Amino acid sequence: MVGMNKKKKIFWLCIFLLPNLIGMALFSFFPIISSLVISFTEWDLIGEMNFIGFQNYARLFDDSNFHRVFLNTLQYIVGYIPLVIVLGLGMALLLNKKMKFRAGFRAIYFLPVITSWVAVSFVWMWLFNPNYGLLNYLLSLIGIEGIGWLSDPSTAMLSIIIASVWKDIGFVMVLFLGGLQSISPSLYEASSIDGAGKLRQLWSITIPQLAPTTFMVTTISLINSFQVFTQVMIMTEGGPGGSTRVVVQSIYDYAFRFFEMGYAAAMSWVLFLVIFVITAIRMKLEKEV
Repeated sequence: MVGMNKKKKIFWLCIFLLPNLIGMALFSFFPIISSLVISFTEWDLIGEMNFIGFQNYARLFDDSNFHRVFLNTLQYIVGYIPLVIVLGLGMALLLNKKMKFRAGFRAIYFLPVITSWVAVSFVWMWLFNPNYGLLNYLLSLIGIEGIGWLSDPSTAMLSIIIASVWKDIGFVMVLFLGGLQSISPSLYEASSIDGAGKLRQLWSITIPQLAPTTFMVTTISLINSFQVFTQVMIMTEGGPGGSTRVVVQSIYDYAFRFFEMGYAAAMSWVLFLVIFVITAIRMKLEKEV
């Protein structure tokens, strides 16, 4: 493109970008616009679409089942995010120190992140099995027996959270490791001269310096938590008694089990708006961190 004028450069750039733009239009923009249109209709995926305006959205706000799955999703978020952040930070602090086989330990702890959720779910289903699961066996050694991890409404969501934290902790660890390695060692040296101990350094240097990383990790985890689906679908299918049923699973059920595509699309757009608001708040607050 050397020697070309500005118009020719723009023309050839558009030509080279055209395949990607066509792909984005077909597989991203068109489905997004289509789902918005469908959310204002009544459609069973086979017959004709009937335009019903905002009835699907009005139904959502009056639907006690949707309120329940939204609260279930919030329950998952409240349990998942603090655990994955605290444990991920703790693991990052440990693996940031000089030790033998440090790179190997980092790889081992990151391995669950790249493992299929289907495989992870089946492993945790075996661990949570009330009859021959490893967790109940270990608990029986100290006199605790008969916990129905996935069959008891009081522990089912906790079980989902434990499995999710185990899988995602390596990802959070890597992000915190990057943040820790960007902290200047001179800060710790100066604080040591002033007599600060390890705990004081953690509270006064490490945590404040990690504020942008923590903010990013919290936002990413929050957005991903609203989209939790695979582990719930495989491990409990939303049960027992709907105690682990979440928003994305409800969208899937209404779309591909009940064939209420308009209602499912409206539900997905409400979820999109929630995530959009969270992202907008994050972008605004990020400038203040």
